[in-house]
Order: sequence, then C-alpha cells, then structure tokens
Amino acid sequence: MIPEELDKRLAAIEQRLTRIESRFAPPPAQAPRPAAPKPPPGAARPAAPQPQPAAEESPSLVTSILGWGGAVALVLAAAYLIRLGIDSGWLTPMRQVALAAIAGLVLIGAGFWLSALDRQYAGLLPAVGIAILFLATYGAHLYYGFIDATIAAAAVIAICLASLWLCRAFRSDLYALFAVAGSYSAPFLLSSLRGSITDLVVYFSAWSVVFSVYAIWHGRRLIYLLALYLALIGFDLIWRNRAPLEWVPALAFQTAQFVIFGIATALYSIRRGEPLDGNTALGHLPPLLLFYFLQYTLLARHLPAAAPWIAVGSAAALGLLYGIARAALKRPLPGGEFLLWSYVALVLFHAGYVESVPKHWAPWVAFLLVPIAGVVSARRLSAAAWPLWFAVAIIFLVNYLRVILDTDLQGVAARPALAVAYAIELYAAYWLVRGKQEFPALLALYAGHISAMAAALHLLDTRIVESTAWALLALACLGIAWAQRDRLLGQSSLLLFGATAAKVMLYDLSGAPPVARIISLVVLGVAFYAGGLLYQRIDRAAAQS
Repeated sequence: MIPEELDKRLAAIEQRLTRIESRFAPPPAQAPRPAAPKPPPGAARPAAPQPQPAAEESPSLVTSILGWGGAVALVLAAAYLIRLGIDSGWLTPMRQVALAAIAGLVLIGAGFWLSALDRQYAGLLPAVGIAILFLATYGAHLYYGFIDATIAAAAVIAICLASLWLCRAFRSDLYALFAVAGSYSAPFLLSSLRGSITDLVVYFSAWSVVFSVYAIWHGRRLIYLLALYLALIGFDLIWRNRAPLEWVPALAFQTAQFVIFGIATALYSIRRGEPLDGNTALGHLPPLLLFYFLQYTLLARHLPAAAPWIAVGSAAALGLLYGIARAALKRPLPGGEFLLWSYVALVLFHAGYVESVPKHWAPWVAFLLVPIAGVVSARRLSAAAWPLWFAVAIIFLVNYLRVILDTDLQGVAARPALAVAYAIELYAAYWLVRGKQEFPALLALYAGHISAMAAALHLLDTRIVESTAWALLALACLGIAWAQRDRLLGQSSLLLFGATAAKVMLYDLSGAPPVARIISLVVLGVAFYAGGLLYQRIDRAAAQS
C-alpha cells in the first residue's frame, strides 16, 4: 500500500509543477519574418499607399430642399432689392442688369468656395448663378436694348460653355441641361439668330455636335437626348412659322440631326462600352419616332414619290450603325436591336404598307407578307424583333377581317379565292408551329376555320350546301386528327359542328320548304353521328398514348 500511495503523491506533484511552468514560462519566440528584398540601385521606391478619398454622398432630401430653399430666397431677396432700387429711382435699368450679372458671378464663386465642404450641395449656388446670367443677358438685349444681338449671342454661347465646364467641375447634369436649354432657346429670343433658315441649320447643327461630343466625354446620354428633342422641336417651330416654303434646308437639317445623333449613340456605346439596355432604348425611341414623322410629313408634301424610299434608306442607315456597334463590341446588343426593329416595323407599316400599297392589292400583299416574315424569323431572330412581328400581325389582321367579312374589296384581283387562300395559309401555319408554340398554333387553327367557313359562304349560294360544306370540313378535321393523333385539331372541330348546328337551326330551317328542312336535318344528324364516332376514337387513342 505504501508504494502505491507514494506513486500517487509523486504524480500529483508533477501535475502541479506542469501548471506552474505553464503560467510563468515566457511566450514562444516567433519565427523571424523574411526581410523585404532591397530594390536595386537606381530603382524607384514603391509609392506608399495613399488613403482613398471617401465617396461623395448625395445630399439627403431635406438637405436638398433646404439648399434650394436658400438659393431661391437669395434670388427673391435680390429681386426685392432691385424692386426697391427701381422705386427709389436709384437703380437704373443699366444698374439692374449689371447687379444681376454680378450676382450670378458671385453665386458661381461662392459655389467654388464652398465646394471643399460638399461639392454637390455647393453646386446649387452656381446653378442659380447660371440661370441669373441667362436672364440678365436676355433682359439686356430684349427689354432694354443695352447690348446688340451679336454681343448677346456671344454672351449666350459663353454662358453655355461655362455651364458645360461647371457640369464637369461639380459633377452635376443640371449645368449641362441649362446649357442645352439656353443654346436652343436663343434663336427664339435673340434677333441675330433669326437670320436665314440656312443659318439656323448651321447654328443648331453646331450645337448638336458640341452636345453629342460632350455627352460622350462626360458619360451622360441624357445630354444628347435632350439636345435632340430641343433641336427637332425648336427648328420645326421656327421653320413652319417663318419660312415653310424653304423645305430643302429643313430636310437637310432633319437628315443632319439623324446622322449626328445616330453616330453619337453608336460612339457612346463603343467608346464607353455601355450599349443600350431595354430602358435606355425606350428613352431613345420617342425622338426617333419624332424625327420620322417630322421628316415624312415634309417629304409627303414636297417629294411624295421619294418619301417611302427615303424612309427605307433611314432604316438601312440605322441598321448600319447597329451593325458597326455590334461588330465593335463583339456581343449582342438587345437594346439597340429593339430600337432597330421598332424603327423597321414603323417603316414597314407606314411607309411600306399604308403609303405605298394600293388598296386593291393590300389583301394579297398581306397574304404574301406572312410567309416572308416566317422565312425571316427562321433565321432565329432574337426576342427583340417582336415589333416587326407586331407590324406584320396588324397588317394581316386588318386584311383578314376585310376578307372574312367580304367588305371593302372592290377591285381586288381574284376576290372569290381570297378566303380560301387565307384559310390554306392559316392551316399551313398551324401545321408548322403545332407542338412548338401552343398559343400561336391554336390562334392560327381557329382563324383558319373561320376563314374556311367564310369561303363557303362567299362561294356557295344554297343554304343547305353551305351547311354541308361546314359539316364536311368538321368531319375532315376529325379524320385528320385521328390519323395524326392530333387532339387539338380534333377539339377544334367542335367549333365547326357548333357553327353548323346553329346555322341549320336558326337560319337554314327558317322559311325553308319541308323537303329542304328534312335534308338539312338529315345532313346535320349524319354529320353529328359520324363526328361523335370519330371523336370517341380520338379520345381512346389519346388515353392509350
């Protein structure tokens, strides 16, 4: 027993010593870090990492409201001060304009002085200063006549360039919008810019180039989009009011704007690597439509024969710009493709169909347009091409209604065959898309049935013969459906049977002699019985499969 107790005590002492050593022992020495290699003699030392500046935060809503409120209050105070000077007789018109100009310059300087605190918030003051400078220039020329038109035009140009510079300095689009609005409003307010229409073309086109280049450099599409709107609308207003007979310069101006802003859109996408997305493409669509209708209205009045061809040429030019952008970026451009197909659809519908196709040829043109569009779509166009299909669908639907209703078809060649041709085309469309796209297939099938029934009414004169044709068509559909195991075709025959029954009961039997009634009912009974037998077999085949 004694040796065992001794062993236990020795083990306990050893554990206590281990715990004491773990408390008072020094920490283990760390392995020395490898020294950084010394740069070779004459080599530049690596630059010390610079602290990254904190991203500028946009001012909050409350801050913006207070800032704008303060700026507006300053402008109102200046206005009341001017009013007081006028009432006292001290502030003459010359002094009013001078004080306004000085106030604008002071506000711009104050914005730079406060920019160290908050660049975006301080930028409110120069914005107000630019607006005051514009007003002072227009007032000095229009109301008081202190400065002539040449000096006023030069002042407007200088203020616009200063606005673009402030836009870059304060990183705010507000100044660029001021510059765009000021430059395109100048012809309405300055007499020197009311010269010939050709001078106006040069003036507006020059600013269009400036704003397009600046938009690409600054990285904001909104700048050239606003310039495009104001250029087209502003020039059109001045031209129509002053010299509507000078249509050649107007046509040249519209074409120049299309070229300038089309190239700007493509260059922006290529240079900045930012192609049009869906929302941006929608923003470009309204000015493109505005250009089309302004130019086509002018062409329809002065060059009606060439108007559709010029419209097609503009669509080809737009396609060329899209192709260049896609080749440069080497990737699909869904936004640009949507914009292109939307314009092509407009040209196809308006210039190609409405303006160019004679009315007596329209049904046959619509008939041929569907297979052509089908061949084009076989090249696997992207989903962005849906505007093209939409235009084709509208053209076909309008003429389809004319055909089945047999209205407004005077002078149409082979008029009796139209309904049959449309029915065959719709059945062929169903046969091609069945099993792939259910809704288009269903739509084509039922539209084909309606067209076939309309063809029977147009070509046959006897009621019972018409009803018999409908019943035979229903039986034929059931027979083909049973042979091809096509349940959708079989179900669609119910429409034909229902229409046949309604026609016989409500129309054929009304006022018909007894023999005709008997024949109609026999035909209806036999057709329905045979149809029920075929439909039963189709159901059984579908259940087994």
